[in-house]
Formats: sequence, structure tokens, C-alpha cells
Amino acid sequence: MTIDADRFRADFDALAAIGATPAGGVSRTTFSDAHLAAREWFLERARSAGLETRVDSAGNHSAILGSGARTLLLGSHLDSVPDGGRFDGALGVVAALEVVRSVHDAGLELPVALEAIDFTDEEGTLVGLLGSWALAGALDPETLAAPRGGRDVLVAGLERAGLEEARLVDARRDPASLAGYLELHIEQGPVLERERVDIGVVTGIVGSRSFRLVFVGASGHAGTTPMDVRRDAGVAAAAFVVGARDLVVRDYPGCVATVGSVAFEPGAFNVIPGRARLALEFRSLHEAELDALEAELLALARAQELEVEIEPVGSWEATPLDATVRAAIADAAASLGLSTSDIPSGAGHDAQALAAVTRSGMLFVPSRGGISHSPAEQTDWDDCVNGANVLLRATLELARL
Repeated sequence: MTIDADRFRADFDALAAIGATPAGGVSRTTFSDAHLAAREWFLERARSAGLETRVDSAGNHSAILGSGARTLLLGSHLDSVPDGGRFDGALGVVAALEVVRSVHDAGLELPVALEAIDFTDEEGTLVGLLGSWALAGALDPETLAAPRGGRDVLVAGLERAGLEEARLVDARRDPASLAGYLELHIEQGPVLERERVDIGVVTGIVGSRSFRLVFVGASGHAGTTPMDVRRDAGVAAAAFVVGARDLVVRDYPGCVATVGSVAFEPGAFNVIPGRARLALEFRSLHEAELDALEAELLALARAQELEVEIEPVGSWEATPLDATVRAAIADAAASLGLSTSDIPSGAGHDAQALAAVTRSGMLFVPSRGGISHSPAEQTDWDDCVNGANVLLRATLELARL
């Protein structure tokens, strides 16, 4: 059994036209006009296929087949980053819909209900993983009180979508009602393409920690202050950035660390920086490694001979994915003659929220050049079809386990 590849392509192209940008990407930030239009398109395609549709109190949109005591979820998200790519999230939602529709067309009766789901706000315009955290029962008041996009943006967005903040938590599902979760996604990195592998079987989703660092030196005249007496916060920041990179490359293979923002104060050509503000983030698949990396990176910051202020900003835990689901994905790929490789996910996904309450797994298809969150994001269509067919066969296997 395989999907209808022509229908799959037509749906993907139709969706990509909603919020399309001149450079060939899409811009569908959460609850923007384009995002709301894409979600309505999804429901209409589900209705036209004879599927039941539902929108829960967190705004998650679903297409449902069957009425078993338990539900096997398949999905991803239709929101995007500003000026993002056509494949991130959207491929997983369209593939999930196509799988459910293919099972419906074949007249198969499964012991579980199937549900293709588009989760709310995966990319974090408002909160990040809002819909999947709500479904998993992990959306806490503290997060809503200080969302990453700001309170005003959250309140305005919920109003646009017709959602009530007090009812977001009502989207929680009883874990006993779930048979599992499967998510198809582009890799967003270069590994599968570089190694010429068809399908990535995701072993887990990395944990992440982020800090705001401020190096405190002394401002001074850029022309009259000798180099050997300066307390230059810019130099300390630069040394830290280079040292952090060298540390990770040398001692933490498989980890990444990024300084994504640097700002010098007062920020003039002719003034020595008295303060340097940095945004530091690092990721690993293992919590113990995150602990060790945190200790060494912060020690490196403190070793720069200037006072440094360190503020924790955020974190999420590393999430291993279910071995049974991983085996089902590998078996499905093998049945189609496709090569596989175990691979961690360096980015966050809805699967990390669902993994806390039900067996969850992800499969990756190659990203051309490893590019993502960009209009240049591209995956060969044959790889998309391969991924959707693996998703279908893994779904059929898991539905019977």
C-alpha cells in the first residue's frame, strides 16, 4: 500500500501558495492571516475527503478517521518562521492528511482511530509548542504569564483565533486514550544528504539551555586610552565566542553552542565598549553532557578577566524517542527498499511534548544543502514521497501493536 503521490503533490503545492513570499518561501507566523487561511484549507481538504474535523481549545486542528478507544496521532505544524521555507512543518501535516486519506480510501478498518493534527504555534511566535504542550497537559501558567513572544502578542493572537487563554489547558488528552504519535519532518541539516541516506530514524530530540551574559569593563576614549590599560568588554566577548567554539569542537563532538547576538555599549566608533551583551545557547542529546557543557562554558565566561553577569533565560530537556516506534519506521523503510540511519534531532519539535505522554517517533527526509528556516529550503520531491510512504506503513504497523 502506498499514498496517492499526485494528490499529495497537488495538496503540498496548494498549501505552499498560502502565505507565499516572492523568494519562494512562505510567511505564516502564528495566527497571521496566512496561517489562519492555511488551517482553514487543511480542514476543508479533510472534509472533502469524508473525514471528521475538530478544533480543540488550544487551536489544534485535526482530521479524524475511525472511532477506536485509542487514537494514533500523525502530524506537525502549519505555522512558519517569518519568511521561512515551504517544507518545515507543512510537509508533515500534508503527509499525515494523505496517510489518513489513503487508509480511508482503501477501506481499511484499524483497531485505533487515526488523527492527522496541525499543532498550534510550534515555531514560537507566541509561546512555542503551545498546542502540543497543551495536548500533553504540560502548558503551565508561568509560561503563559511570560511567553517568549510577549504577553501583548499572545493575548492579541488568541483573540484573533477566537481562543480563550483560560481554556487552553482543556486541550489535554488522557494519555490512556493515545496509541502514539508519528511525525514526518525535513532534517533541516546536511547529514542525510551528505551520507546519501533516504530516511533518518530520529533517536531523540536534543535538550537546550540558554543564558544572557554581560561582560562589564570600562568605557574610555578610543584614541587616548593605551591598549595595555584598557578594560574592553568587546575583547572579552570576542575571546569568549572563539573560546566557546573551540571548546565544543574539541571536547563535545555532537554538541553545538551558539552566540546568536552580541551588543556593545555605548556602541560608538570612538568609545571603548564598557559593556558587552551576549545571547548564548547550547544543545546536546544527553542531560549529563548539558550539565558538563554548562559548567565549562560559564567557567570560560568567568575567566575573561572582567566581571560577568550571568542570567539563565530558558531550557528544555533532552527527549529520547520510543524504541518501538523507531523500529516501526525502520521496518517500513526497509519494506520500500529505502536506506536508513539513526540520527538525533538538533531542533525542537512537537514530538518532544508528546513523548512525555505517549510512545512517539519521528522520521526525517533529506534537506538539500541542509538549509532550513529560509526561502531556499528544499527537499527533492521523491524524498517527500518516500517519507510519506514510510509514514503510512509505520502507521499501519503501529496501529496493530
